[in-house]
Amino acid sequence: MNRKTFAILLAFLCMGFGDAVGPFVGLAKEQFALSNFEAQLIAFVGFIMFGILSVPMGIVQDRTGKKFVLLLGLAIALAGLILPLFGLSSYALFLLTILLLGAGAAILQVAGNPIMRDVSEPGKYSRNLSFGQFIKAIGSLSGSLIPFAAAKWMGMDWKILFPIYVASLLITLIIIAATKIKEEKTDREPATLQSCFLLLSNPFILLMVLGIFIYVGIEICLSSGVPLLLSSHYGIDLKTWGLLGNAFFFIAILSGRFLGSVALSWMKPHGFFRFSVTLSIIGLLLIFVDNPYVTLAGVFIAGLGFANIFPLIFSITVDSMPERANEISGLMVTAIAGGAIVPPLMGLLADATSVRMGFIVPLIGMGFIAMLTIIKPKTHA
Repeated sequence: MNRKTFAILLAFLCMGFGDAVGPFVGLAKEQFALSNFEAQLIAFVGFIMFGILSVPMGIVQDRTGKKFVLLLGLAIALAGLILPLFGLSSYALFLLTILLLGAGAAILQVAGNPIMRDVSEPGKYSRNLSFGQFIKAIGSLSGSLIPFAAAKWMGMDWKILFPIYVASLLITLIIIAATKIKEEKTDREPATLQSCFLLLSNPFILLMVLGIFIYVGIEICLSSGVPLLLSSHYGIDLKTWGLLGNAFFFIAILSGRFLGSVALSWMKPHGFFRFSVTLSIIGLLLIFVDNPYVTLAGVFIAGLGFANIFPLIFSITVDSMPERANEISGLMVTAIAGGAIVPPLMGLLADATSVRMGFIVPLIGMGFIAMLTIIKPKTHA
């Protein structure tokens, strides 16, 4: 691994801090005595920034460069996380913190995924992007693990996250600012909002963007639905061991991304994409078996399969049109908003039938993604 790749991997670690918004919902609800609606507004404020900022930042990136946008994302997230260091005195201030953290994470996604291609050796982009997503997963897990460790072993509360995140972001910002990165240049006209959305007239690009939209949605379906399944069908306490299934899923994703980065050193991305989707479908089908051990095995297998789908869809799409990487990145990161749309569909089906039957929604979603493994790119928009 070269020094430039290491610097970008640090950005992926910081990118994962945005996923702390999930654990923040419950922690802040208790801290500020919030209603359920007010607590869920925290996740919405962080998540909505992906839909608002991604395409505009892809256009800015096309004109200013990926490194500039990466540094901008780090700076905005840093500004948001510095605010609580002066006292987390109100819910409104916390919402501003989350807004800036979500904005920074969205911008980091737009810049981080394509800039990995600029620092990767030829043919190693998919491998490095999977490893980057593995590093991001470590950052994501920190939002749950650090508060747990702080409370259990140090007698501290969850706000210890803020100085740790601030230090990490500051170090990363300095290292990337000092790293010289040669970005791939093209002679075409700079991107515009129109040129960005015109890419969706390319059937391959449109389907792959929809793939990201659906994938993010069904990943959140599993992370939120598994504890409910263990509680409703097996009587497992939701607040304690019920969370085991959730942790099991994310540990599988973490493991799968590391293994994927190794496998992609010798496997071609398209072949590994098909393997990952097949594994995901097997895992999802096992969840329907009425046995807690088989269900947990299915959750773990699904997590292993899910692990590399996002970076594979992203890298395969960018590799089909590398000269449009900035615009594609904006569209792909905007599609992360699928996480706000797909899970309610699972909830509606679960309310009408059962929690287990609600998992038909992610199964259908994975069926759509399976279709993506056989389509061929059309490289002209």
